Amino acid sequence: MSTMTKYLVDANILVEAYKRYYSFDIAPSFWQALKVKADAGVVVSVDRIQQEINSYGEDDQLKTWVNTEINSCFVTTDDDDVIEAYREVIEWAQDQEQFTGAAKSEFATVGDSWLIACAKAHQYVLVTHETYNAEIRKRIPIPNVCRALNIPYINTFNMLRNLGVKLG
Repeated sequence: MSTMTKYLVDANILVEAYKRYYSFDIAPSFWQALKVKADAGVVVSVDRIQQEINSYGEDDQLKTWVNTEINSCFVTTDDDDVIEAYREVIEWAQDQEQFTGAAKSEFATVGDSWLIACAKAHQYVLVTHETYNAEIRKRIPIPNVCRALNIPYINTFNMLRNLGVKLG
């Protein structure tokens, strides 16, 4: 069993980079670094995040890149350990009186819950742009669940620093 830290990326890591600060034409080194780390098995995501990106209406550069350059980094959520962790994640969410019924229903159907379950099941560090919000009621942020279930999470920039990536 490898003790190498693996980083499990949320869709927003890829989407925000693509649409805002690391577009392919401005920061190709960001995408190359991600590909290198994905090829090495250090950066991964889950099949449901790939499906989420593929469900976006347009055939854009991000969708093409995800399906050609890092297609092999998407791990299955159809795994006994992940399914068991998913059950725990959903039970935790359902037990929280803070969140609305609609927030709980949505959380059970989106990729976030599976992403968190995969991180829990495989001891991955979850990478997201979402932030902890103690007061939120209308949705369940990834960091709120991670804090409650002792799952480490960081943002893109800390992942890049931890991996020793230098964009230049």
